[in-house]
Amino acid sequence: MRRLVIAASLAVSSAAGIGLTVAYVFDADNWVLGVLLALALVGIGIAIVGWSFTLIGGDNVEERHPFEEEDLDEAAQVRTSGGPSRRTFIGLLGAAVTFLLVAIAAPFRSLDPGKGPELFHTKWSKGARLIDIDGNPVKAGDLDIGGVVTVFPEGYPGDGQSQALLLRVDPDQYEDPEGRRGWAPEGHLVYSKVCTHAGCPIGLYEERDQLLLCPCHQSTFEVMEEAKPVFGPAPRPLPQLPIEIDSNGWLIAQSDFLEPVGPGFWNRDR
Repeated sequence: MRRLVIAASLAVSSAAGIGLTVAYVFDADNWVLGVLLALALVGIGIAIVGWSFTLIGGDNVEERHPFEEEDLDEAAQVRTSGGPSRRTFIGLLGAAVTFLLVAIAAPFRSLDPGKGPELFHTKWSKGARLIDIDGNPVKAGDLDIGGVVTVFPEGYPGDGQSQALLLRVDPDQYEDPEGRRGWAPEGHLVYSKVCTHAGCPIGLYEERDQLLLCPCHQSTFEVMEEAKPVFGPAPRPLPQLPIEIDSNGWLIAQSDFLEPVGPGFWNRDR
C-alpha cells in the first residue's frame, strides 16, 4: 500500500510539473499556476516522507533478540512490499523534480522577450480605414484645421498598440519631408499616440506651437518636423502612419507604421 502511495504521489507531482509548464505557456490564470505548483511540491514531499518511513520502519523499537532464520524472510518481505526499491524511487523522484524545475525555469524566459514581431507591427494595414474610438470611419475634411482625434484601424477600436493621433494642419504651411511624399493628404497627419519614452499615450496637442506633449514625463514632439522630440526624455520621433484618401473620401492607411511604435529600446540591438 505504501508503495502505491509513493508511486502515485510522484506521478501526480510529475503530471503537475508538466501541467504547470503548459499552463504558463498558454498564459493560464494565476490560481491555476498556484494549484499546479502546490500539487508538484506536495507530491514530492509525500513521496519523500513515505519512503523515509520505509527506510527507518514505522514500528516501535523492540528489545534486541537473537537473530534467527525467520528474520531473514521477514526482512526480505518488508524490503519488497513496504515500498519501491531505491532505484525505482530515485528514478521517479528524479522525473518529478526535473518536471518541476522545468516549470519553474520557464518564467525566466519572460525576462527577455527579445524582438518578437509583435513589437514591430500593429493592426494597421494597407487600405484600413481610420476610425474613432466609437468605430466611426473618418472622412477627409471631418477635421477642421487645428483639430485632433484619436484614431484606430477599422475593426480594432481601442487597440493600445495601434492608437494614433490624426491632426489636421494648414497644408499651405506643411511640406512633406523627403521620403514621406503623399503621407499627409490635405494636411491630415497621423502619428503614433504611444510615446517613444515609456509608452504613455500622448495627451496634449498645442496648435499654436504645433507641439504634441506626453503627460507622463513631459516629452514634447514637433508636429511639423516629423514629430521629432524637442524636449524631455523621449529618444526618437513618433512614428508617422502613411495615409491617403480613397475614392469615397475616407482616410485610409497606405501600410502599417514603417518603424516600431512605443519605447525606443524595443528597436535597439542587444
